[in-house]
Amino acid sequence: MRRSMSRKGNCWDNAPTESFFNSLKNERVHGMRYATRNEAASDLFQHIAVFYNRSRRHSTLGYVSPTTFLQNWIERQDQQEMAA
Repeated sequence: MRRSMSRKGNCWDNAPTESFFNSLKNERVHGMRYATRNEAASDLFQHIAVFYNRSRRHSTLGYVSPTTFLQNWIERQDQQEMAA
């Protein structure tokens, strides 16, 4: 991963982060009431670690989950190494 060093005011730097937080708010947080900060942190961790990364399909990944995308990528890399 490489950090971005683009010019001031470039809106594309924040687009992935803003998209993620928009999804998180709309899919999980909107309408929820948490009794404590720990309850909110636990629920959000569960949502991100279990649902968002393992199950939720992402359009930029060809409508597969990040976990499936990574597994497919690793398999392709292994196949390329074996073919070489």
